[in-house]
Amino acid sequence: MRVASVGPAYPYRGGIAYFNARLYHALRERGHELLAVNFKRQYPGLLFPGTTQEERSRVAPRIPSERLLDSLGPLSWWRVANRLAGWQPDALVFHYWMPFFAPSYGTVSRLVRRRSRTRVIWICHNITPHERQPAGSLLTRYGLASADAFVVMSRPVQEDLLRFRPDATHRLVPHPAYEPVGSVPKREARRRLGLDPEAPVLLFFGYVRPYKGLKILLQALRKARREVPVQLLVAGEFYEPLSTYEQQVRELGLEGAVQFHNRYVPNEEVPVFFAAADAVVLPYLTATQSGIVPMAYAYGVPVITTSVGGLPEVVEEGRTGLLVPPGDAGALAQAIVRFYRDFEGSAWSEAVQEKRRLLSWDRVAQAVEELVQED
Repeated sequence: MRVASVGPAYPYRGGIAYFNARLYHALRERGHELLAVNFKRQYPGLLFPGTTQEERSRVAPRIPSERLLDSLGPLSWWRVANRLAGWQPDALVFHYWMPFFAPSYGTVSRLVRRRSRTRVIWICHNITPHERQPAGSLLTRYGLASADAFVVMSRPVQEDLLRFRPDATHRLVPHPAYEPVGSVPKREARRRLGLDPEAPVLLFFGYVRPYKGLKILLQALRKARREVPVQLLVAGEFYEPLSTYEQQVRELGLEGAVQFHNRYVPNEEVPVFFAAADAVVLPYLTATQSGIVPMAYAYGVPVITTSVGGLPEVVEEGRTGLLVPPGDAGALAQAIVRFYRDFEGSAWSEAVQEKRRLLSWDRVAQAVEELVQED
């Protein structure tokens, strides 16, 4: 089968670029012929809140791709459609996550469908954005109407899809687990980060944005430290002022208990942060799904997370993690204390490794294959 894809890939950074690359390899391993179309401009600089859109890691996943699509350049949409229609793929897979890309994706989808018998499949990492966007619903409706079928990775995204397309042909497949890019002994990881090798350590990983609930976690940390001398690593680029959180740390008397690493963490450093942690904490106030949970599983680390969006679908209470209500610092603190008092690390490790094996990339590749065949 000939499968073309449209979405970010190296040299762009981030979880969706990694997802695109890993699915590309999974489809290739199943014997399919692949063509990947990448962005030549993903976001205009003024709309991107981070320091750079490009990957700096030496070990970033790479796939051969053609950098053709300009998210704001309609002429490029026609060129991409011509390239894809000329290649005559059996399936055209888009990686979609926000309304900003609906005009370009929707237009390319329609143009390709007019000129070929290609089955257009959108993998929806998200449908409703965490922050409201101008004309978001209108753009989303335009984009989703152009596809033949969809892959979603959580029930909340499935519900959003069916709200816009009640008749949508789709598959619900959990977000697969990434492969670790290396391993580091726990004591060595903590030494590199300047942590006490014997102290309890939690990790908050990924971009820092208001909906991710880091302020709640800091409140919970103060409460939990009355019973457990836990330290917190915060590793990820801040999309809001770091000074706000530094002030909160001072007000809560947490100086020395929190490390901020305000930067995008390259792949080669990721194992250090996960190896240093006893658990990964996701105190999200809202969510649809998260690539951080399968990343934690890849490194054999359990999670403590809020029961929002699709997170309860991939966290087994008491086996691969603990679930708490969102926005409740007291409940989160109790879960942290419970994690250290009531559970043995070996039991977590076995359950997490079992869960990781179930979250396979073959399941996503198989869903694409099934949707190509389905009328």
